[in-house]
Amino acid sequence: MSGRTAFVTGGSRGIGRATCVALAAAGHRVAFCFGHDEEGAAATEAAVRDAGGEVLALRAAIGDAAAVDGAFAAVEERFGAVEVLVNNAGITRDGLLARMSDEAWDDVIRVNLTGAFQTIRRATPRMMRARFGRIVNVSSVGGHIGGAGQANYSAAKAGLLGLSRSVAREYATRGITCNVVAPGPIVTAMTEAQGEDWMATVATAVPVGRFGTPEECAAAIAFLCSDAAGYITGALLPVDGGLGMGH
Repeated sequence: MSGRTAFVTGGSRGIGRATCVALAAAGHRVAFCFGHDEEGAAATEAAVRDAGGEVLALRAAIGDAAAVDGAFAAVEERFGAVEVLVNNAGITRDGLLARMSDEAWDDVIRVNLTGAFQTIRRATPRMMRARFGRIVNVSSVGGHIGGAGQANYSAAKAGLLGLSRSVAREYATRGITCNVVAPGPIVTAMTEAQGEDWMATVATAVPVGRFGTPEECAAAIAFLCSDAAGYITGALLPVDGGLGMGH
């Protein structure tokens, strides 16, 4: 598994940062992109280096085809063809459906779903030539149980499953796998900002009774990126403490 080139979108914090570190610890060269969080990107770079990995940070607007192409070109020039792709970038524009603007819908679909389509489309030709590829798309428990005030986000995250299974079928004979990890409530700066009372209330809905950690998600992602996971494709792996079981 060592020595491959990995590219993680949305790597400046949270699950993305933890994934970069986990892949570096597995021996990969790690490139990641971020939107605006330069301070977070610098922290991810430092964490990857601490894990013993080579790292390349790129500012890129996921959802913009030209930006995606430019990011891949930079990775290829520095590290070679991308062999491991993790689509983690995501945004929210929450609001009740009746009041949701076209812009809020379009922004979330563009980044969370179209962005994954564009990175996969860009990565797979060289994966096919190498007859090896690992693609993991980070969805959400909200993609299969829904979320009030999150019609755009839930739709995009649900769409990742259909995209991933189509990719899995198209490329199964080429040594390329495509899987989905669906996190539940995870401890991040965003959730911690909601306050302890809110987090305690949400945790009561989770069968294991707590929030997960970015590192727990990253461990699942890193496994699906490994050689050992070569017979797993088109799978949905929940990392949600049992919140979405039965869906």
